[in-house]
Parts: sequence; structure tokens; C-alpha cells
Amino acid sequence: MNVEPTNATDERTGEDSGAWGRAAALFLVVLGTSIVQPTALVAVPFLVLVALRGMRGGAVLAASVLATLVIVVGPRDDAWFVERAWAILVGGLFTAVTLARPSWRLTSRSLAAVAGSIVVSGGFLALRSGAWQAIDWTISDQLRGGYTTWLDAMTILRRGEPVSPALVSAIYRTVEAQIAVFPALVALESMAALAVAWWLYHRLVFREDRGISPLRTFRFNDQLVWLMVAGLSLITLRVGDGFTRLGANLAVFMGALYALRGLGVVVFVSRGPTFFSATMFMLGFVFAAPVVIGFMVLFGIADSWLDLRERVGSA
Repeated sequence: MNVEPTNATDERTGEDSGAWGRAAALFLVVLGTSIVQPTALVAVPFLVLVALRGMRGGAVLAASVLATLVIVVGPRDDAWFVERAWAILVGGLFTAVTLARPSWRLTSRSLAAVAGSIVVSGGFLALRSGAWQAIDWTISDQLRGGYTTWLDAMTILRRGEPVSPALVSAIYRTVEAQIAVFPALVALESMAALAVAWWLYHRLVFREDRGISPLRTFRFNDQLVWLMVAGLSLITLRVGDGFTRLGANLAVFMGALYALRGLGVVVFVSRGPTFFSATMFMLGFVFAAPVVIGFMVLFGIADSWLDLRERVGSA
């Protein structure tokens, strides 16, 4: 059974000079949101796709061997097994959805794979008493340990001078926020990793740069806006810590997708970024990130209701 290239609206034919940049940007997203080991999360879906197609060619074989090494290395602790299990689940479901619905957009297939993985893993955790608490504790301890190591490194670089209390407090708040919404970060990381794996699969197997569509075309099912509404409602109602945390994760996950969609609207309307506009955007993001992200989310939600790109194109 082969996983052939499709004619879906986000798959492009021929060479695409921007594909490398998009793949690199998505891999940076994988690194930036890394809860699961990033390289393993890319390697597993790639290996599943290649296994269905067949390892033909030296480049594919070399990449497959490297991917296998990436998957098997590392200390065999609880986190190692949890990360590999999640990567196998996401990669397997993504391949299954691709085979069953080849005409779907890459975004839709990735969303379906992540949603299916959450349902399957949630059902498994519900059947095993204390399993979720164990995973939550493992990831929390891992994140806190990573930031402790970073603070120790900063102290060494400052030649023993302690880090300012304000910075320590900011880092502590950041890590605690990450712990609270790590399921959303894992979902975002998984979607980005699937896109990178899909691009790598196309690049090595079919010698084509057509796996990832340009940002200006990024969209997803408009009905997913109700997940955003549900998340904000759970945060506002505060019916319990568990439901509030669920709402926060829904809001973060959908907020990130809508921010990306809003950025796609801006790129589409502006007919592509210029050096000046890109510089101004980066400065705005550095000095007023919440404001910039908020506007991008609003643009993304407005595009769901009003289809802004279609209106601009018609005009």
C-alpha cells in the first residue's frame, strides 16, 4: 500500500522555493513547544510513511536509519516510553487518515490525527487508575528540572553571581504556566512535527517540495471556533480546577491556530511580507507580544466568520 502525493488544495506541484523556509520554521515551532522529544516526534511519522511506500534510494535509506537511531536512543525511563508511545500513536493515525482521506488538507489530517490520539490516550488513562497523575508529575518534574539546569548554567556564566530575583520569578511563572497547558503544547508540537515529517517524506521519496502550503493559504474547519468558545467559557465559569485547566488548554491550542490563521490573512492581504513589514512585525512582537498575538487571533476568528481572504480576492 502506497502513500502517493495528492491533489489536495494545500499540496503544490513542482519546486517551491519557500518550502525549505516553511519546514525550518515549523521545526522551530517543534523545538519551541517541545514537551515530547522533537526529533522522535518527527522521525516516527516519517518512518511509518516510508515503510508503506518502501525504502527506495540511498537518501531514503540513510534518513530511515538515522530516524531509527533517533527513536531508540536515550535513557529508558518513564518519559522515554511515554514519548515514543505518543509519537507512534500520532504517526500511525496520521498515516491512516492520509490513506483514508487523501484529499484532505495537511492541516485537517494533522488535526484528525492529534484529536484521535487524544481520545485513544485519554481512554487508556481513564482505565488505569493514577496513570494521568503519573504522567502529569513526570512532565512537570522534567520541565522544572530543565529550567533549574538553565538557571544553574546562567549562574556559571555569570561567574557565580546569582540571577536576579525578578528573572527567577518570571522563569518560575513561565514554567508553571507551561506545566498547566502542556497538553496543548504537545498537540501543537505534534501538528508541526507531522508537517515536517510530511515535507521530509515528499522531499526524499518524490523529490518534490510540495508537502507544506504557504502561510497565506492556512485555514482549518470553521466549526472549530466552538472549541475556542468552550475553552474561554470553562475559564470564565471556574467550575473546578480540572475544568479550568481543560479550558486553558483548549484556549491555548485554538488561540495558537487562530493566531497563525490571522497571520496568514495579513500575509494574503499585504500580498506577501516586505523587509520593512517583517521588521515592524518582529519589533511589535518583541515589545508588545500580547497585543500582536491578540490582533492575530481576532483576524483568524474573523476569517472563520467572514472569510476575509475570499472577500479581498473578490474585491
